[in-house]
Amino acid sequence: MTAPWWRDAAVYQVYPRSFADADGDGEGDLAGIRSRLQHIRDLGADAVWFAPWYPSAGADGGYDVADYRAIEPRLGTLAEAEQLIAEARAQGLRTIVDVVPNHLATTHAWFAEALAAGPGSRARERFLFRPGRGPDGAEPPNDWQSAFGGPAWSRVHEPDGAPGEWYLHLFAPAQADLNWEHPDVRAEFEDVLRFWLRRGVSGIRVDSATMIAKDPALPPVPARPGPGEHPYVDRDAVHDVYRSWRRVVEEFGDDRILVGEVWLGDGGRLAAYLRPDELHTAFNFDLMSQPWDAEAVRASISATLAHHGLVGAPATWVLSNHDVTRPVTRFGRAETAFHPARRRAGVPTDVTLGTRRARAAALLVAALPGSLYIYQGDELGLPEVEELSPEERRDPIFAQTRGTDPGRDGCRVPLPWEGDAPPYGFSRAGTRTWLPQPAGWAALTVAAQRRDPGSMLLLYRRALDLRRSLTAGRGEELTWVDVAPGVLAFDRPGAFRCAVNFSDAAVALDGWDVLLASEPLTESLLAPGTAVWAVPAW
Repeated sequence: MTAPWWRDAAVYQVYPRSFADADGDGEGDLAGIRSRLQHIRDLGADAVWFAPWYPSAGADGGYDVADYRAIEPRLGTLAEAEQLIAEARAQGLRTIVDVVPNHLATTHAWFAEALAAGPGSRARERFLFRPGRGPDGAEPPNDWQSAFGGPAWSRVHEPDGAPGEWYLHLFAPAQADLNWEHPDVRAEFEDVLRFWLRRGVSGIRVDSATMIAKDPALPPVPARPGPGEHPYVDRDAVHDVYRSWRRVVEEFGDDRILVGEVWLGDGGRLAAYLRPDELHTAFNFDLMSQPWDAEAVRASISATLAHHGLVGAPATWVLSNHDVTRPVTRFGRAETAFHPARRRAGVPTDVTLGTRRARAAALLVAALPGSLYIYQGDELGLPEVEELSPEERRDPIFAQTRGTDPGRDGCRVPLPWEGDAPPYGFSRAGTRTWLPQPAGWAALTVAAQRRDPGSMLLLYRRALDLRRSLTAGRGEELTWVDVAPGVLAFDRPGAFRCAVNFSDAAVALDGWDVLLASEPLTESLLAPGTAVWAVPAW
């Protein structure tokens, strides 16, 4: 019996504003994506995940959604989105769209209705409005902090102009948190799911999936909350929502899926989201959070597979996304693990080392059993763009932390397609892109890498092609192999062996028939920072 497509799919993430610009305004759009679909198909992806393409004021890169049943006019129209979904499917690419259940934009009709209706209204009950503390209500209802920095509450003016209640926003002030105890909220989002599933999407990616349920008592955040004890992260009430969503998705057949963004350090708690009646898969960020160390990486992989195995769910593997420092930059630093709270500007980076390790890491994650997510530009080996002035930055994290955290703009810079200078075929010649591209990206363009047999792009293409042909029908088993200290190695039984050298010394691969290597091998030696797929002398 053939396994469901999503258990081992290679999914390519498109950040629409930065993929391709067809109309020449410096921002990506749906017409640009349609014109470049072949790149994704040629890469070997099975599906495309689109970051939010809905109407938005852009307060958080599109994650401040003002209307789920329309498309941001700068990107295109609903008819174009429907055409893109159909054209992708015709090229063998399924589509996954983003839904952000934690909050709505303050430009959404519901929020305007809530402001006009005043305290105690049904419209306000859809959100989390509360009176302030102190004799005049001038202090926030509690001390919760935004994930982007600063207080998680903003005060509104009532219809009569007087200072009034406060509303919760765990992210930017332009993103008002929803009250998931309210029946209107539940019904609205179930209808949104149906809206897009009727239009042919194969999956829904659930943003900030752990954060939708809040303790109505608004207690302080404990210093070390135990499982289920945090007042707004991973509360048990979230699971009833996702069980209802699973029922909605199954109305459209057994090939539609829910993919959760689940940032949790507890693998057992993460697995609870993947029970057979909840989400199909969830992003596994634990591996991305490990240092460049064989033991740490092996422990993370083993724990991930064990926890997922308890509920019969496939693991997912990611190196980055639109919120994460690019692998080429991250792996070239002294601290190679990614932690959002530790993101800082001016960190020394060895891009040559980082590129070498990023190539090896690409082979590692592509060899693991489960699904694989590739963020646009990682297949080109793009580094994080750190030379952005304060005026050029768009991420609210930069503003809300007063520049302490440089934010996520550096991984969202528009892709280079061809040519020797910006905009590198992303837009029309001479166009200034919404985030500036570096002057030194000519060798990193898609066109240049197609001509270079040793490029990152062709490495990704070969890896995805071999991954499909070698592992098809082979199951999800993984067997660890001891090769040498500092070398992580495992077999996909009946398929191939993957080995990654995390040590500082070369290791002999005598008798191995190498199928693919992240770097050319010399005298059958696996150099530091190199990975291979091979058929050894079993």
